[in-house]
Amino acid sequence: MTIRWAGARRDCLILALTVEDLFASAGLLLLWSRGYVEPLHPPPAPRHIVAQQFLALTLQEGRMGDALWPDWWHGLGPFREPQARTVLDHLTSEGFLERDGGDLLVGPHAEQRFGRRNFIDLTAVFTAPPEFTVLRGSAEIGRTDPALLTSAVSGPRLLLPAGRTWAVDWIDWRRRRCFVQPVEGSGGKARWATSMSGGASFALSRAMRDVVLGADPPVKLTRRAAAGLARVREDSRHLVRPDGTVIVRDDGDLQWWTWAGNRANATLKATLGPLADPAQRVDDQYIRVRNDLTGTGWRQDLADRLSRPEVDERALNGLKFSVLLPRELAVETLASRLADYPGATTVLSEPVKLLVR
Repeated sequence: MTIRWAGARRDCLILALTVEDLFASAGLLLLWSRGYVEPLHPPPAPRHIVAQQFLALTLQEGRMGDALWPDWWHGLGPFREPQARTVLDHLTSEGFLERDGGDLLVGPHAEQRFGRRNFIDLTAVFTAPPEFTVLRGSAEIGRTDPALLTSAVSGPRLLLPAGRTWAVDWIDWRRRRCFVQPVEGSGGKARWATSMSGGASFALSRAMRDVVLGADPPVKLTRRAAAGLARVREDSRHLVRPDGTVIVRDDGDLQWWTWAGNRANATLKATLGPLADPAQRVDDQYIRVRNDLTGTGWRQDLADRLSRPEVDERALNGLKFSVLLPRELAVETLASRLADYPGATTVLSEPVKLLVR
């Protein structure tokens, strides 16, 4: 809540409803105090937009030269050979484009799929906000980032809008809506950081680790907030180290506390393959690995073979123009947006400590 008066300093009051929210807020304020600004990066591998641009250019010009199309984009990354050629070949093989000598024309499949209302669905790249509306019946209870709905999970998919845990019943990818039902009890493994884009980032997770290690954000804390952070530090102090990561064997579980954020941990889980617990939903701070592993040698050479996170293929319905791509490329495009390869590489380069409790 922000309060402003003319000529006065700006004042911001943060109300944390849970200890988890308090912890995340402390990490965020610590980043703010350090002058951190989240960098803006275009979404990686926009192959579906490459396909859309091929069709849009052909529609605009009437025809497109099969050998001259690279001149239109002047070497822009996504339109370079051979990646763009793969997309173009798929468009012609599927009838979205057809050949006439050395030229390409809009094909019958494109007219059937996008031709309504003078191809408006083809020329409008962004037709809806990126968030999904979360509904219980007809009542809207919040919004969520699509990344929380696209990663593959085993068991129910859990969200946390409106201060409680909900299980996703059904996702309407076309209209960007998901329908939920309340879950009784504590919610267990539900991620609380659903208001963030796809979970906590690498930078925020590392700032939260710094909070556990003793860093305080330079703001005024209430006595309850200070006591809450003290409890967080007491409960989590064995899970952190300033120069690396911690693997904890506790009550039959083996947890790797990376403090790397959701996307980096999703990348690490995919890279671990059968070494990771397949039933675990990706968490912002740790990965659960197979409890029969010993030592830390199983981490060796993982940095040389990072894998993309798993994707629920039904989520392709929410990636506009995915129908214009080969299915494997569409899945890879979506998976690249769930990955954090630099964060995963950083974790794998750090020393690790094994702790048995």
